[in-house]
Amino acid sequence: MTQTEFLNVVMPFKDKVFRLAKRLLVSTEEAEDATQEVLIKLWNNKKKIAEYKNVEAFSMTMTKNFCFDKLKSKQAQNLKIVHTNYEDKQTALQKQVELNDSVNWVSKIIEDLPELQKTIIQLRDIEEYDLDEISKMLDMNNTAVRVNLSRARKAIREKLTNTHNYGIK
Repeated sequence: MTQTEFLNVVMPFKDKVFRLAKRLLVSTEEAEDATQEVLIKLWNNKKKIAEYKNVEAFSMTMTKNFCFDKLKSKQAQNLKIVHTNYEDKQTALQKQVELNDSVNWVSKIIEDLPELQKTIIQLRDIEEYDLDEISKMLDMNNTAVRVNLSRARKAIREKLTNTHNYGIK
């Protein structure tokens, strides 16, 4: 097979090869690399290509297999990275500082809550009382306790999110 014959056979579906690679690999750069690799493999095996009845289907299968192999190797690399994270038994100093900072922010936010919500948060989330026990202690309806607890948690979540996102209280 000459170069011209090869180009006439392969070029009509090279865009399909790219689109399949893009769909599987997501990254345009990686899809371009995959397309190039497949075309090089086809070129290196151009003598065998003439034997295939459907070169396009063969190319698409090559592309799919190449992309799956690439994804598998990436997953293996990611697993190694995740695995090395578990080897370190101590939490990094920066992470400890961030956690302590978050706990301090939550304490400050709880202090700013209305008295009833502050009490309910203290009883439920810190001292871990049941909702029924809290409603008896505060002489309140169980539904009212749940509503106040929900509002308190929502306020804490919003203020903490704002703090982490914008650095303001």
